[in-house]
Amino acid sequence: MSNLMQSVKDNVAFLGVCLLIAVAIFVVASVMEKALRKKNSMPRTNSPARRVALVGVFSAIAAVLMLFELPLWFAPSFYELDFSEIPVLICAFAMGPVAGVATELCKVLLKLVLKGTTTAFVGDFANFVVGCSLVLPASILYYIKKNRKMAIAGLAVGTVVMTIFGSGFNALYLLPKFSELFGMPMEAIIGMGTAINSHIQSVWTLVFFAVVPFNILKGVIVSAITMLLYKHISPILKKH
Repeated sequence: MSNLMQSVKDNVAFLGVCLLIAVAIFVVASVMEKALRKKNSMPRTNSPARRVALVGVFSAIAAVLMLFELPLWFAPSFYELDFSEIPVLICAFAMGPVAGVATELCKVLLKLVLKGTTTAFVGDFANFVVGCSLVLPASILYYIKKNRKMAIAGLAVGTVVMTIFGSGFNALYLLPKFSELFGMPMEAIIGMGTAINSHIQSVWTLVFFAVVPFNILKGVIVSAITMLLYKHISPILKKH
């Protein structure tokens, strides 16, 4: 009984952390978006109803893409590549940081409805937070000056931020929390990495040899595809 109560407490505490971080991300996105609008560099071109509709559409596309994950040869099986950030970035470029964060959140919630979780919700939370660390810098920089060069710069900065933040967040919080909530000893998690790469002997080497290249690869691929698609989709989104 005491173990059950402790498990409930741990899960409630984790949920509280998730909510606090989600609120903080939305606050940052909202503050930055208001600052950009104040400088008239980011005019509102969509009605609230249209914005909600577009966020819903892109969230649905992203949720479906999230269901198709590709295993990577250099990382344990719980690190799999998906392309769900592409529609999120397109939405963020079209309507701003807040829309991007909203799409990121709705994507994860829809995925949980469609498939549930296999990582005690830690992987789903990670997908949202680390995804936002790419989407927010990219969309903010793009809206400072909306051109191709700034879009590329934003995606490059977003990839760097995602790599640094995602790696540190994995080592300091996500991996320990996954071990705690999923009931898998940290030694077993590290062992999954060691089986793939003998240089992985600790949490930090797991992050260095698996998480860092994972985030770089994801950032580069997602950014390249976003740039190719947004040029063709943007005129359609701007029509009223």
